[in-house]
Amino acid sequence: MQDKVFKGKVVLPDQVIDNGWVLVSDGRVVQTGQGTAPAGESHGGADYLVLPGAIDGQVHSRSQKNQEEFIWSTRSAAAGGVTTIVDMPYDDGDLIATPERFTRKVESAGKEARVDFALYATAHPADGTKHIDGLVEAGAAGFKFSTFGTHPERFPRITPQMLYECFSAIARHGLIAGIHNENDEMVRYYIDQVEKSGRTDYLTHSMSRPPVTETLAMAEVYEIGAMSGCATHVVHCSVGRGYELAAGYRAQGYAATVEACIHYLTLCEEDDVSRLIGRAKINPPVRNRAEREAIWQQLAAGNVTIVSTDHVSWSLDRKNDENMLKNASGVPGLEALYALLLKGLDEHGLSLSHAARLLAHNPANLFRLGQTKGALGAGLDADIVLARRDPYTYKAAESGNNIVGWSPYDGIKLPFRITHTFVRGECAMAEGVVTAEPGSGRFVRPALRKGAA
Repeated sequence: MQDKVFKGKVVLPDQVIDNGWVLVSDGRVVQTGQGTAPAGESHGGADYLVLPGAIDGQVHSRSQKNQEEFIWSTRSAAAGGVTTIVDMPYDDGDLIATPERFTRKVESAGKEARVDFALYATAHPADGTKHIDGLVEAGAAGFKFSTFGTHPERFPRITPQMLYECFSAIARHGLIAGIHNENDEMVRYYIDQVEKSGRTDYLTHSMSRPPVTETLAMAEVYEIGAMSGCATHVVHCSVGRGYELAAGYRAQGYAATVEACIHYLTLCEEDDVSRLIGRAKINPPVRNRAEREAIWQQLAAGNVTIVSTDHVSWSLDRKNDENMLKNASGVPGLEALYALLLKGLDEHGLSLSHAARLLAHNPANLFRLGQTKGALGAGLDADIVLARRDPYTYKAAESGNNIVGWSPYDGIKLPFRITHTFVRGECAMAEGVVTAEPGSGRFVRPALRKGAA
């Protein structure tokens, strides 16, 4: 098999190499350099960015039964430069809380996936720590819990005392505990207050989940992490204060990380939620313009660990209710993730190296996948994305790579176009056409701490 050479501005976590190149052989990176490139099948060129494939740390492929599945989520991923997805355990009708369910998901997803995938696991409130060791052995890349009870079976609340027990069990394996961060009692109180007021407009969602409901939950789980010795990761934060909390715990020596979903960096209540209504309903809510800029400041300061989508492709009948609170929460975003982050970095005058860190290097380390993923480094999988400056207006329905024809990002002008996606050196998307076949994606296991299961 002929070697491949990717040419252009090579974007690394700590620098951008002008006139750079990446040499790939047998699906793995051999070398990165500058100047005269070695021989091989040539891709890219002077006008291209050569980027590491994105690892989206928060995808919900099966939140709506018989809707998206991996066959479509990974198609959107390939179209947008996402070469690995980390899928959430809250599948409709099948909470991934036992080794048997986890293994079944690995097998079924493996038949559909067009890019590589890792999986979160979780615990059912009735089981507590019972299945954690078995789920680790099955290949879980982390465990996801919620401090808010969205649904008692599909998306249950885990109490603080049970979190402490689960965190302690997870800590032995060196994996992360990921947290949906909303204080249950406070959210229920404020939802009740909003419903009693009779209001149904777009502002009611944020009113029902004020910022303190997030930060209170974050302080609680970070302290549980500190006391249990478990690496604690908040999977989304819509307010600047939350990133300060995470940074404070890290300064004390604890493994406290935090995730900024791309919608919190792109949308705001005044400009977007006001017109999109239910199509912009997300938990926690998209906040005002000031909070969006506060998160960008936290990103520039190095206080954002990773950027993700929290992708879910609800059918429109779940997102078009005039009563804001009656809509399902979540939005699709896999196809637009990379391009949206590049846009934001460009507009804020920040180095494109942030994209390599936040979408590849940091997620790989967070999910213990760095032995194969996350960088354009020698010996790692050749997960590579090519992009060029080619402004266009995003329209989700036009590409044919999304199961739904809507997106909260429709109409946004994107300065960079993702032109090619390579997974382990093989082309998965070229100029908007996804070429990866279902089943070509592989399940990726984390590297466990020595002595763990």
